Amino acid sequence: MRDLFDRILANKGPLGKWASQAEGYFVFPKLEGTISNRMKFQGKEVITWSVNDYLGLANHPEVRKVDAQAAADYGSAYPMGARMMSGHTDLHEQLQNELAEFVKKDAAYLLNFGYQGMVSTIDALVSKDDIIVYDVDSHACIIDGVRLHMGKRFTYKHNDVESLEKNLERATKMAEQTGGGILVISEGVFGMRGEQGKLKEIVALKKKYNFRFLVDDAHGFGTLGKTGAGAGEEQGVQDEIDVYFATFAKSLASTGAFIAADQEIIDYLKYNLRSQMFAKSLQMQLVVGALKRLDMLRTMPELKNKLWENVNALQSGLKERGFDIGTTTSCVTPVFLNGSIPEAMALVRDLRENYGIFCSIVVYPVIPKGLILLRMIPTTSHTLEDVNETLNAFDAIRERLTNGTYKRLSAAVAAAMGE
Repeated sequence: MRDLFDRILANKGPLGKWASQAEGYFVFPKLEGTISNRMKFQGKEVITWSVNDYLGLANHPEVRKVDAQAAADYGSAYPMGARMMSGHTDLHEQLQNELAEFVKKDAAYLLNFGYQGMVSTIDALVSKDDIIVYDVDSHACIIDGVRLHMGKRFTYKHNDVESLEKNLERATKMAEQTGGGILVISEGVFGMRGEQGKLKEIVALKKKYNFRFLVDDAHGFGTLGKTGAGAGEEQGVQDEIDVYFATFAKSLASTGAFIAADQEIIDYLKYNLRSQMFAKSLQMQLVVGALKRLDMLRTMPELKNKLWENVNALQSGLKERGFDIGTTTSCVTPVFLNGSIPEAMALVRDLRENYGIFCSIVVYPVIPKGLILLRMIPTTSHTLEDVNETLNAFDAIRERLTNGTYKRLSAAVAAAMGE
């Protein structure tokens, strides 16, 4: 018998093994200053492409004013207790009702956190007799929710409707044996690559198969659709989504999330979502702040219009210069390059130190070995000057990656890590 910690000490995992070189710079970096298009990193001003503040609300003066007043009025504790016991208020109900109306659903229910809320929603929706069918590229919160499922689950190839249908056939046969139902899960926007989920094609399969559809629209809510109601509105199928989920952590620049569905489904989830039944209610200052942010989303279309002006400028500029941005159909802007992890480290350090560009770096095991993904999040706060400066910097770092500069710079790091 071994000590429980032996495995942990011997293998820190594919990302953990880089901790001594990466921590504090490539991972767990500290951006400082006011949340905006330009912030401070290690004392230097950088253009920030890694903050999910799509609509620029995080530091909007009207939002800051409401947040400050709510904190003064309620503090950071009120209401105390879980919603079912002592943490329920009229303002919680008001926010739920306004969110439901905005995303065109009968009812909505507030969640304290997006990740936790999605895990708990999946757990509450299915029993051991039910079958889950979900996109293989789903976010970690979906994967962890599926892990709780005591019954069968199938993955389909990413955004591959033919693969989904094959798995629906398998799930249908199994459900006939277990007496259960089928839950299909997709993201509205896949946050790493920026592709919208094929919601329209998925709901079309309802004519042939009996299933319910759950959509995680964290990146679509507030950015897609005529009113900003998300990927379902964008694709004209919002009414066919059975359970709609979105977080406040992106477009609303806050903390919290919500689910929306038919009234009977929300009534059921209210009494069966363990992460909400046994957790403290969402604090009032966050509820009041979300009401203000939602009102601005509804009444200030210029926020989303400016966002898309910046998105289009960045993405078209990258494509014109020959960069591979995949098949994104959202604000999420991935830039794919070929290179090793040590080369990626040298490249990102060059971007930050010499060009003042801060964007997220994604490497194996999140994406295949040999690829570097620079993930960029345009926001309303960015300017066309930011875009042009970034495009010029990307031209320079691509040249250095191609001519082997980063490979030479990273040789010592790779040798030290035994790569």
